[in-house]
Amino acid sequence: MTLNVEKIYKALGDRSRLRIINMLSEKAMCVCEITEVLGLSQSTVSGHLRVLKEAELVADEKDGLWVEYHLCRDKKFNSDILDLTLEILKSNPKMEEDRKAALQANREMICKR
Repeated sequence: MTLNVEKIYKALGDRSRLRIINMLSEKAMCVCEITEVLGLSQSTVSGHLRVLKEAELVADEKDGLWVEYHLCRDKKFNSDILDLTLEILKSNPKMEEDRKAALQANREMICKR
């Protein structure tokens, strides 16, 4: 249990990963959508997602051409930490911007460019 707790807190100790968790609270997203909202490279976003997956905060699922990422709520402790974290992020104006941008992100439009 201790190792998993350490991974969770380390994963949540990065602003970009907090932004990803925040956006995924609105909808499942693919890497290109997350990249678009964050303004980071695909490899950087993929690295952040890998850390979040290892901490079992995020899971992925194949959806046609894309791999969608969503919050992982399989374990009660992880789910409780996500709920607490998201509650805290609600009051941050930048996080609110990100949530709105996540809802507008459209993979078909992004990938056509």
